[in-house]
Amino acid sequence: MGLLLLLTSALLSSHFHPGSVVKAQRSFTIKDIALFIEPSSNVSRDTNVILRCQANVSSFGHEALSREYTIYKDGNTVYTKTSSSSEDLLYRLSEVRISNTGKYSCKINIEGTEMTSGARKLTVTGLSKPVLHINKGVVTEGEEITARCTAHGETGSIFFYFYDDSTEIEERKVNSNQAEVTLRFSSAGIHRIHCAYTVLVTADSFKSKESNAVTVSVKEIPVAVVLEILPHSKIYEGDELFISCTVQNPQPTYEGVHLYLSQGNQLLSRGDTKVNHSSIALANDIRDFECRLQMGGVVRSDTGTISVTELFSVPTLTISPAEVFQREYITLTCKSESSAPERLDQEELTYALDPPGSLLVSEGPGIFSGNALPYDFNYTCVARAKGIEKHSEALALRPKVPVTTPKISVVGRVVLGKPFQILCQSDIGSLPINYTLLKGYDQLSTAAVTQPFQQALFTVSVDRPDEVSKFMCEAKNSHREAPLSRRLNATAIEPLSRPILTVIPDVAEISEEDQLLLICGVRGTPPVTFKWYRVGTEQPLSTTTSNNNNTDYQVHSLSKEHSGVYYCEAVNYANNVVRSERVTIEVRLALWKKLVIGGSCLLALFVLVVVSVLCFRSKRGAAPIYDGMEGRGTNGVRYSVASLPVDISNRSSYSIPATV
Repeated sequence: MGLLLLLTSALLSSHFHPGSVVKAQRSFTIKDIALFIEPSSNVSRDTNVILRCQANVSSFGHEALSREYTIYKDGNTVYTKTSSSSEDLLYRLSEVRISNTGKYSCKINIEGTEMTSGARKLTVTGLSKPVLHINKGVVTEGEEITARCTAHGETGSIFFYFYDDSTEIEERKVNSNQAEVTLRFSSAGIHRIHCAYTVLVTADSFKSKESNAVTVSVKEIPVAVVLEILPHSKIYEGDELFISCTVQNPQPTYEGVHLYLSQGNQLLSRGDTKVNHSSIALANDIRDFECRLQMGGVVRSDTGTISVTELFSVPTLTISPAEVFQREYITLTCKSESSAPERLDQEELTYALDPPGSLLVSEGPGIFSGNALPYDFNYTCVARAKGIEKHSEALALRPKVPVTTPKISVVGRVVLGKPFQILCQSDIGSLPINYTLLKGYDQLSTAAVTQPFQQALFTVSVDRPDEVSKFMCEAKNSHREAPLSRRLNATAIEPLSRPILTVIPDVAEISEEDQLLLICGVRGTPPVTFKWYRVGTEQPLSTTTSNNNNTDYQVHSLSKEHSGVYYCEAVNYANNVVRSERVTIEVRLALWKKLVIGGSCLLALFVLVVVSVLCFRSKRGAAPIYDGMEGRGTNGVRYSVASLPVDISNRSSYSIPATV
């Protein structure tokens, strides 16, 4: 036991350094934390508010824990404190302002363990009335004053606004409770100045009441400007204008005096006390002039407007005829519709084409003639008089291309008695083109082609082949005579008639080993496709296309198996399938077979007769002795079998020689 204590002591002495203190591990838990706003979450300005952060912490032992508290406003840290006391943390807001409005929360941190309370919103109402101060109450035009607006006791981000009567004239954003601006008044008289402010709070703003009003008296400076335009009487285009801008009663004590003469937004001249300008009057110029004096913040101006009488109007350019074709004769007319006869003679007004190299010849004032160019061209007319030049709007000339002789053709095939389409088309020609179909010289129909890929198609039908060549078409896109196409050249297909099926040899004479010839004939336009069928078989026995109106189907060495019902079908480009009447083919026995059968029958009959005779004689007894005379008596008379001798008739066999 003593040895065990010694070893334990040695281990402890080797683990801990001399002078170190071993502390027992402390255990604690943060149960909850809450934030309270006292006396209320809605308070008025100047109220003293306390934010109470209350944490409920449980721990072992009596040793105090180090607690780190953090107070947040709208997510931003505003206060931090470390305390070992278990008392609530108090964060005091003295004499709160609008800027203190926001959402507050608190957090506790003990040895790395944290907990944050829920957010509570503090709302503060009430703003102080702003106070306005100025450094001068009486000034002259253009003189500056300093105005200062103060929001006593307010904090935070503040917008200050300065007003002249009800018009806002200045704005400043500051992070203090006052703003100072410099004001200048350009008009004489009494001006009432006041200010107001707005405190910015997160996601909201609060506007103050208006400040006190301060009166500023602005004295007028006895200075003026005079604008003079010559001539005073009626002004015409081309007249020379003289404009002067003069300062009356200039103020030598003022610095920075500038005099400007402008026409619309164009500055014509500038100077100190007097400026002059001269120009030529034009009808389309801006007619408003201004003489403007700037002297510090003081502005004086005088304006004038002139009325310029047009010497002649902008010319218009027209063309005749309205529809122009390449290389056709055209006339361009350039004319100003109105002029001032009291200032302008007609001889003084001249016209020209632009560009000049248009190959058109002038045939009088503003009249130009010649042949149209074979391509697109733009013309402009120029009218000139007394140094004034005016251009007409551009006339875009797009010469049309005359239509060429049309071509006539058939779409598909011509079948007698069925509708078909005729196409009329010209290779060249400007749209629109009117195509007319004629039969003989009678007009049948007209089609207008207005788009590049549009076709002129006509639907007709014919009953006779010679009618096809009577069709023609004409094309027209101008006043010219319409060119006529050639006559329609196409083959008219005659639909097939019902086929006639011919059988060779005659149906009644068809025998085995004969050759069968089936001929199918039709009336109609070849080529014709013929098909032969046997009833009971879906596929044709034979198919052939012929340029003739008939063809045949042959069967060599007929047999009984070839017996059946046959028919033929025919079709041509008219696509109408026609079918013949059905023919029944019965194949009979061959002749030699008939002869064999006939001979066999005769032989069988003869044998039967002989047997019958023999049987008869055997029943009557023996036949008489035969003397060599075949069937005859001694007197030469022929005997029948019944009269033969008994000894002969009873013989089982005998021969009868032939009698010649």
